[in-house]
Amino acid sequence: MSAANIEELVVISGKGGTGKTSLTASFAVLAGNAVLADCDVDAADLHLLLAPRVKERHEFRSGNEAAIRMEECAGCGICREDCRFDAIFTKRSANGRPIFAVDPLSCEGCGVCVRFCPVGAIDFPERVCGEWMVSETRCGPMVHARLGLAAENSGKLVAVVRREAQRLAEETGSGLIITDGPPGIGCPVISSLTGATRALVVTEPTVSGGHDLERVLVLTGHFSIPAAVCVNKWDINPEMTERIEEIALKAGSRPVVVETDAPSAEDIRKVWDNLGLLRDLPIKGSVVNPGHDGVEAFDAKKPARKKQGEKSS
Repeated sequence: MSAANIEELVVISGKGGTGKTSLTASFAVLAGNAVLADCDVDAADLHLLLAPRVKERHEFRSGNEAAIRMEECAGCGICREDCRFDAIFTKRSANGRPIFAVDPLSCEGCGVCVRFCPVGAIDFPERVCGEWMVSETRCGPMVHARLGLAAENSGKLVAVVRREAQRLAEETGSGLIITDGPPGIGCPVISSLTGATRALVVTEPTVSGGHDLERVLVLTGHFSIPAAVCVNKWDINPEMTERIEEIALKAGSRPVVVETDAPSAEDIRKVWDNLGLLRDLPIKGSVVNPGHDGVEAFDAKKPARKKQGEKSS
């Protein structure tokens, strides 16, 4: 299958803890034969719900890291003086001579110490920043990754995960990629969104949820990604949910609403149906219940929901 025929749904949120990953896992079950991608590489957790069986592991290398060859270090201290990140510290050799070493967590890979070492005793190898994996799940193939402790270039690792998911979709003939994106509006979110078919923004009916939703909708609008909005646990604060509806509609996000008091599993099915992804795919299996009987999205064509205590005319 060619890349032009593959749809990609990216599930994101303005903040963490909105239920984004639970919805993504549920959509994976409902789709049945989609390729899955976990792009929340700083704190990946889709694997906790789908229990993938890892088939391939690959190192992710990006940037460089200084490493002093201690046996050749002259002990002059120029590297420590020039390092603006305080990444170089003093040690004592076996004979008591001062030598220097690099703290890998503090090293920014700028290369200044390498450039000015008078004896050329500093190596500058490519840094291993994490790993990415190709796995099998009960819902289909999955590409996921783990960024290393204090490692950078999360946006590049997200790009690798999406590239491999695209390759798998082409090889397997799957017409859909479902991506669990990271929260926020930073580099990994931008890397997750660019070029996607559409985005589903999951939020919650709180002040912070509404504020962060506005920011992420500005981002999807900037990249011209059609966006739908889902309010998880909407019934804990119906008034705030109405304000979020106004925010979403004002931002021009694609409305998709479920107005129901049914259990959350049925709500998620209806959100999935309203997204309109690959309608010829059969609905199969059961969703991963996020543990609350209220998942809502928007439909501008439906009448406004009655406020609590308001009677029908």
